Amino acid sequence: MSLDLPTPLVSTTWLAAHLHDPSLRLFDASWYLPTAGRSGHAEYEAAHIPGAVFADLDALADERAPYPHTMPSPERLAERLGALGIGNGHAVVVYDGSGQNFSAPRLWWMLRTMGATVAVLDGGLPRWRAEGHAVTTDVTTYPATTFSPNFDPSRWRDLADMRRNASDGGEQVVDARSPGRFSAEEAEPRAGVRGGHIPGARNVHYATLVDGDGLLLPAEALQARFAAAGMQLDGPITASCGTGITACAVLLALDVAGARQTALYDGSWTEWGSQADTPVATGH
Repeated sequence: MSLDLPTPLVSTTWLAAHLHDPSLRLFDASWYLPTAGRSGHAEYEAAHIPGAVFADLDALADERAPYPHTMPSPERLAERLGALGIGNGHAVVVYDGSGQNFSAPRLWWMLRTMGATVAVLDGGLPRWRAEGHAVTTDVTTYPATTFSPNFDPSRWRDLADMRRNASDGGEQVVDARSPGRFSAEEAEPRAGVRGGHIPGARNVHYATLVDGDGLLLPAEALQARFAAAGMQLDGPITASCGTGITACAVLLALDVAGARQTALYDGSWTEWGSQADTPVATGH
């Protein structure tokens, strides 16, 4: 790979300077909850960074899984990444249109877990546009290629892992959902899912980790946020949310803050809260 990619974040200045590098692969990974009334694909068609390809997070998920956004097997995901034009020698930058690092970190986490070199555009499309950089409606595609996965299982947790952790408490758990959903004061958006949180989990809402311009807070401020939630950054941490999307925004912030033993509970609360026998806590 010829392009030296800063990770896990790149600035708009960096991207503007390297936008036409042939080893760069740029993706718009915008995705929104159904209740948001927004379509990531429609917004991509209306305006996106020149050269960006739309990455549909739903199309990258395991369509056979019972819960949304479940990561496919490394082999199946590698096929889909290759079809998008991502090869092992590419530097990948991902962004979204939320202004809050809402969904781009999910693609960042998936790619990083698969062994790719990837970074998130700090501030996303709103920051890019606010600085006066060009946008386009021209649709871009990359030639299909081969991606050979180097899957890191230490970054991924399933229901069995979380059941064990609920018993032995070996890993800290951070929940990225809103305080209302965490406490069960606010109803879950999906039918059949109980309110509350995994016992012992700490609540750090993903939206509190960016400033008013949508930029990720500095490392020192992030460290203070996690410390205030009672978390130890030098210990293992597993992140959860609703369906494994915004937990990745917290994982991104943890990476910037200096945490090095982090993982995603991929099924997240939609899976945990749907079980009949998983323990649930409420309140703050």
